Amino acid sequence: MTVTRLDHVQLAMPAGGEREARAFYEDVLGINEVAKPLHLASRGGCWFEQGALKVHLGVDADFKPARKAHPAFIVSGLEALVANLKARGYGVAEDQPLDGYDRIYVDDPFGNRIELMEPLPAASDA
Repeated sequence: MTVTRLDHVQLAMPAGGEREARAFYEDVLGINEVAKPLHLASRGGCWFEQGALKVHLGVDADFKPARKAHPAFIVSGLEALVANLKARGYGVAEDQPLDGYDRIYVDDPFGNRIELMEPLPAASDA
């Protein structure tokens, strides 16, 4: 038996935050919302999926944002995404460089830490 891949990431959110979740994950990050299965929809929250990327937000009655633990999303056009985030009022933070990537951190509307990483062109590509 082996673990073969990650299926999805689940983040917590407070009750009633679906509109803010859609504004961030779908409108800003461009990850499409998909319908939750009917038997789970009554719990609240939202699911966002784009190809193999699956981010599920579930309501936690005792919500506390993930400040250290975080998903890291590979993006293209990080500079434009950062400009869009700032224009919409989201603060971005840089961290120590990571070989092979430009990267920043941003908090989702609920304070969950999200890392956005763009691979740098290989030296041979320059």
